[in-house]
Amino acid sequence: MPDGGADLAVTAAPTTLLERLREARRLLALRPYRLLFTARVLSLAGTAVAPIALAFAVLRLNGPPDRQAGHLGFVLAAGMLPRIVLLPVGGVVADRIRRDHVLVVTNLTCALAEAVAVLLLATGAARLWHLVLMSLLCGIASAFAMPASESLVAHSVPAPLRYPATVLLMAAQNSVKVGGPALGGALVAVVGPTWLIAWDALTFTASAALLARIGSAPAPTHSPPPRPEPAGSIRFLVDLAEGWHDLRSRPWLCLLVAHAAFVAPIWTVGYQLMGPLFSARYLGGAGPWGKAMSAFAMGLLAGAAAAFVMRPHRMWPIVCASTAAQALPLGAMALRWPVPALTGATALAGAGTAIYAALWGPLLQQHLPPDRLSRAVANSAIAQLLPIPAAYLLTGPVTHLFGLRAVMAAGALALALAAVLPPFAPQIRTLTLIPSRPENAAGRTPSRRRDQDPPAGPGSSPSVKR
Repeated sequence: MPDGGADLAVTAAPTTLLERLREARRLLALRPYRLLFTARVLSLAGTAVAPIALAFAVLRLNGPPDRQAGHLGFVLAAGMLPRIVLLPVGGVVADRIRRDHVLVVTNLTCALAEAVAVLLLATGAARLWHLVLMSLLCGIASAFAMPASESLVAHSVPAPLRYPATVLLMAAQNSVKVGGPALGGALVAVVGPTWLIAWDALTFTASAALLARIGSAPAPTHSPPPRPEPAGSIRFLVDLAEGWHDLRSRPWLCLLVAHAAFVAPIWTVGYQLMGPLFSARYLGGAGPWGKAMSAFAMGLLAGAAAAFVMRPHRMWPIVCASTAAQALPLGAMALRWPVPALTGATALAGAGTAIYAALWGPLLQQHLPPDRLSRAVANSAIAQLLPIPAAYLLTGPVTHLFGLRAVMAAGALALALAAVLPPFAPQIRTLTLIPSRPENAAGRTPSRRRDQDPPAGPGSSPSVKR
């Protein structure tokens, strides 16, 4: 993908809602983007209910109550570990072969894994290790799908439309999530988690069928190469090294990734693991937590819409506000606020998360070279994901030792502290999404080496759910 920063700087952002709607119409008229958009929306129809279904499928395996947190943490960690190990490989693969093909294979892999799990759950033969294995296979698929999916959005639309394409897709996904969690919480109580996992497998299959029709161009390669490219394993190692160099050579990116590496495990464990446990122990079951998840999805939708309309310029207020908002649900549960207050807190957390996420993709697209974008996405994600499996595995023993609410209170305080730190780093305080001058559009100076940030070229080409 071309850097696109100059285009964003030269092309004035629309100033009316009508112009924003015209942008959306232009985007949906592009066949690759329209297919990707539809595949993601269908896919999210299953993903919206999958987390609560998986959580209560594990909790219903009749394990000892004081070990349920550990069991669920083990399943979630099994899905996270392969992402950490294989994300660099997935980034190289996505930068070298067709991204739509990668996504078709990974979606079908998850569909098959979940279908087998559904069969075992429906027949009463399921054991904990079966769900661990299902989570492991989906995690492996996700390691290849995530960098391919992030890059495919950028390569499906022209450079001036990449920011609205990212935000519009996020808004559509979040709109599907709005009613999904509440519906999932209710359906778990009525039909059980098994059939919700079956629905998720079906949406994986439908998503793969649509992605197979995109027909995107292969991932771009260096053009022209400064020298004959190495082949085989040597080329693979060179590709890996280039990706890590892109991360290390940008201090602002290192700082943002380090900040996320601290925030992500606290928020993820609090929302995905401790939240369902809190609801089961203190709120009477899955229903109230489904409402809280639905409120979070509504916040995601509102945040994506705000990002689409406002187009923020400075990054540090977004980072701070998003982190502070994520502290609210943990604090609400630690203090045992009533369900309406908890849902309000999760809605604010969703809004902050969506605005930050909406800016993250265009920020990388603007500052990273096109032929290494997937590797940059993968490598920046690794550091964020790395602490999460350990957090999953430690949450069970820690909550057993100190109590669930005490651990939630500590997490809320840690997030509140992280919210005030970004402005103290000059690289973050001065970071902008849309540069004011075209010559700074790619985040580089004229003296920087051409092989580090190659200029945009005319030859650049135009989902797994978890």
